[in-house]
Amino acid sequence: MRISPSTRKFLEEANRIKGYPLSEKLHGYFYMRWPVLYIATATGTNRLGRLAGKVISGFNRIFPPKPPKPEKLTVADTYHGKVVSLESARQLVSVKQAIRVDDLERVIPYKQARSLILDHPEHIVAMDCPCRMRYAEPCLPLGVCIVIGEPFASFTLEHHPQHSRAITSAEAVEILEAEEARGHVHHAFFKEATLQRFYTICNCCACHCAAIQAHKNGTPMLASSGYVAHVDAAKCSGCGQCVKFCQFNAPTLVDGVSFIDPDVCMGCGVCASHCKRNAIDLVLTPEKGVPLEMGKIMEQAAKNA
Repeated sequence: MRISPSTRKFLEEANRIKGYPLSEKLHGYFYMRWPVLYIATATGTNRLGRLAGKVISGFNRIFPPKPPKPEKLTVADTYHGKVVSLESARQLVSVKQAIRVDDLERVIPYKQARSLILDHPEHIVAMDCPCRMRYAEPCLPLGVCIVIGEPFASFTLEHHPQHSRAITSAEAVEILEAEEARGHVHHAFFKEATLQRFYTICNCCACHCAAIQAHKNGTPMLASSGYVAHVDAAKCSGCGQCVKFCQFNAPTLVDGVSFIDPDVCMGCGVCASHCKRNAIDLVLTPEKGVPLEMGKIMEQAAKNA
């Protein structure tokens, strides 16, 4: 059986990870090879996923699952996104040198997939969003998932030639800025099955993004940017733009002034970028986490070199 060059490269990278199980190698291959099918099945938005959901529900009624042990991994520990500001996302797609930082516990507070490794970061691919492709009438454009570095960029181009294209760093920035203008949130995604590390920046809308939907339904798959939006009531005109654009339903209008629930706010900054009165600022909030700031990441990578 012929193995494609990009698949061989993915498997070679996987084999270098000590203790990386065969199940995760196969998991990662399936996820990247058939992402629309994978996500539709996982979220129950196709026939296979709905059937699996019925089977699991029936099984759980007969054999109620035990509460997970504290050390047991959850979905959120193995597949998750870090909310990043537009500026942080710009920096991620503008890296010119290979970097490796394995210790991101404070930035990405999960038990798995905390490495930020950029091998050939100049290799960037725009891919049609698998979450949007699940729907008959998705948000447009589709090509807003930005895959960065190897082996992921080559794998995407080779296996999805009709739904991906190689782009430059400048073109990636244009995609990010256009998605920001649409009110969509930038997420740096990490997944155990994708070699336990960062592999893409997704630009997400609540109407289609599986991760946002899961997060809002109680599965904490997203980590805060480390900031919380704060409204200057004296400047706020009560126009409701922040309410309209927030993907997490954090703002509400109270007596004609915007109020942002700090417990719900993920610190993406979309509300601030759409406030015509400049009444919203992002405030660093340590208890919400540490921002993914590429300047500091690069400094740490240089120290580790």
